Amino acid sequence: MDAATDGPLIAESARRAVEAVWRIESARIVAALARYTGDFALAEDVAQEAVAEALVSWSRDGAPRDAVGWLLATARRRAIDVFRRRSARDERYAMLARGLGEGEHSAGVTVPADRSGELWDPDRIDDDILSLIFIACHPVLAPEARVALTLRAVGGLSSEEIARAFLVPVPTVQARITRAKKTIAAAHVPFELPAAEQRRERLGSVLSVLYVIFTEGSTATAGDSLLRRDLAYEAIRLARTLAALLPAEPEVSGLLALCELTAARFPARTGPDGEPVLLEDQDRRLWDRSAIRRGLAALGRASAAGRGLGPYGLQAAIAACHASAPSVADTDWERIVLLYEALGRVAPSPVVELNRAVAVAMAAGPGPALEIVDELVVTGRLPGSYLVPSVRGELLARLGRTAEARAELELAARLCGNLRERSVLLRKSAALG
Repeated sequence: MDAATDGPLIAESARRAVEAVWRIESARIVAALARYTGDFALAEDVAQEAVAEALVSWSRDGAPRDAVGWLLATARRRAIDVFRRRSARDERYAMLARGLGEGEHSAGVTVPADRSGELWDPDRIDDDILSLIFIACHPVLAPEARVALTLRAVGGLSSEEIARAFLVPVPTVQARITRAKKTIAAAHVPFELPAAEQRRERLGSVLSVLYVIFTEGSTATAGDSLLRRDLAYEAIRLARTLAALLPAEPEVSGLLALCELTAARFPARTGPDGEPVLLEDQDRRLWDRSAIRRGLAALGRASAAGRGLGPYGLQAAIAACHASAPSVADTDWERIVLLYEALGRVAPSPVVELNRAVAVAMAAGPGPALEIVDELVVTGRLPGSYLVPSVRGELLARLGRTAEARAELELAARLCGNLRERSVLLRKSAALG
């Protein structure tokens, strides 16, 4: 192999190495830099600059033995350059520059010999990442900005990956992230863990962001794929991190349990051609038993806290009923109805009511369920959603009201943004003649 062919292979190897390190360690890197500089936006920017430099340097010199240390030292040097431009002699620059001389070379930056300094304190890693999560999901940000910033800063996804996952233009994602960082700076959000009482209040925002990410991955709202596994599994990875950092919070364990138990059904939810497979038609032998075990264990931790299950824990308990049942017919639908009633009391929403109607239909028949759905229609609590006519069409079909059922399913298909789900609705409508 000559240099002409060897060069591209080396560059590709370096790119893969950089991507692997960034995907796994980005949260720790950005969090450590944010704590050290006290500037979240600067930390994210210099971390990205370090990644760009690594692509060039590692292609030339090979990946360093301590890749994380290399990225941290390089990013710290970029931060020093920024502060030098702002003020060559101020106190902050002196603090940042302390100890940088050791291990530097003109061709690049290697990791300092002493890894026990302020930048990388092993005893603070957990707090750093937790602080980063709370900042990325801060209530001052709009919900879509929280999602984008969490996936970028905590998940390590690029703007292109986030845009592809949510089917929005790349500039839209970049604008959301830029605005989010400016908002955090304008609001003077400190890089620190909120106080214990504030942490519990703001935890709901963090969990809702992870839930939105997982929900979009488990049932895409638009596009030609039912599942976006990468997005769902990224949410699970972040939920596992949060559960490890906050083991005493039952709702964190509840969310993790819900994600694990739902994702366990992924292998059976689509056929070879990507078409959705309904729950009653799924081959349960394909369900991921390891994920079910992990989900049940997380649900057990949520229950053991003794505070009662919250919204995510209750949804996980419903998912556990499905996971433990050998078939749809043998599912404990009465228990699922009770769990949905409890969920409706602690977190009332029209979607919960619609899901309760589905469970009531299985436990008591389509008649009582249709009354619940019709109440949603009369009150207009889910306007524009394909879910209401979809469920209503199913119930009407079971009641023998074929023409009405067909009209509802066709309406649901027109409202549905996901091409795969739309095709299922149209097939159901056609099957009614």
